[in-house]
Amino acid sequence: MTTRDSLIDRRRLLRSGLGASVLLAMPGTAFAAAAGFDQWRDGFRAKAIAKGVSDATYARVMGRIEPDMSVFTKMQKQPEFHEQLWQYINRRASDWRIAAGKEALRKNEAVFDRIERDFGVERGTLLALWGVESAYGDPIVQQNHMRPVFPSLAALAWNEPRRRAYWETELINALKIVDKGWGTPEEMRGSWAGAMGHTQWMPEVWLNVGIDYDRDGRVSPFGKPDDALGSSARFLVNRGKYPRGEHWGYEVRANGAGSSDAKRSFASWAAAGVTRADGQPFPQPNATATLWTPVSGGPSFLLGQGFYAVRSYNPSMNYALAICHLGDRILGGAPFIQPFPGSERALTLAEVQEVQTRLTRAGFDTGGTDGRVGNDTMKAVRDFQTKAGLLPADGYGGLKVLARLRQGG
Repeated sequence: MTTRDSLIDRRRLLRSGLGASVLLAMPGTAFAAAAGFDQWRDGFRAKAIAKGVSDATYARVMGRIEPDMSVFTKMQKQPEFHEQLWQYINRRASDWRIAAGKEALRKNEAVFDRIERDFGVERGTLLALWGVESAYGDPIVQQNHMRPVFPSLAALAWNEPRRRAYWETELINALKIVDKGWGTPEEMRGSWAGAMGHTQWMPEVWLNVGIDYDRDGRVSPFGKPDDALGSSARFLVNRGKYPRGEHWGYEVRANGAGSSDAKRSFASWAAAGVTRADGQPFPQPNATATLWTPVSGGPSFLLGQGFYAVRSYNPSMNYALAICHLGDRILGGAPFIQPFPGSERALTLAEVQEVQTRLTRAGFDTGGTDGRVGNDTMKAVRDFQTKAGLLPADGYGGLKVLARLRQGG
């Protein structure tokens, strides 16, 4: 099983309103014994109770807890892969995610029908979020790559100096979730930063945005995907201002027009010579959009408010574009018409599995040969590239790496 590429990613912190500086923090005691934790835990009780946590819940969760000191190592040693945008998109809009997304839609079509009626959020967008965030709720991801969140949050609230108030608040939010009976300490497993479930909620999102969409009496990002998907749609509408029934945007022929933050109607853009790359008309000419060409010489896009709603989920233009494109591909859309400069086509599922199999045979651990490309596979590719003298050693297992592997390394 490969490690999913977004489990211990910087974007968890960014989505929660944190700057990248938190990733640079290294408390002096992070790698020493947890001296002083018991005293902090006893003192924190009053703060949690003052915020509405019951004494019984605090005792149940925090009474014998030990801080997970490995979170500080995770903050310092997250895997770094410097991807070009076309590589980033190819990995996320992969054959595996497209095929698995179609199957996830088949199994949950009634839920997506209901969400579109209730919130107006396109099913493709939510399917893509689900696929990128948790591989469509794969239980093996949950089992192998998630950890109990309370020891992690307790360690961060106690001893992460730059954003201690933030981590204290998230720990209290998690305690309130237990107080409400929505989750038990045992089932509340997630990333080292505390993101949990199908669509990777931080406790604040679970507590304040989550809804009981399956009507079972509690809000949960685990188990059935209904609560996670319905609540994520609510997040996109409430916090991202997702516009009902409006597509995220379109690949366009910019005809010399440069990127622009100016919002103009699609009709106005068309009058200025900007046309859809597929030659079709804009279906909602009065809706507004901005023009973006992320890489000179590559595809251009008119971006509607739906795109920026996705960006509110994770403040990265590249992430939002990958999510929106993957959503289109799951629903039968085509790859981008204008290629990115220097790009390769994405590998097929069978080709990704061949890369993983050949790397494994050559002694590079990919964590599995399931056709998913996460941090394990990328590290194996980078190690192979380094050994074989393939530059840049960027961890991208594309056509050039496959060709070299077929030659025998």
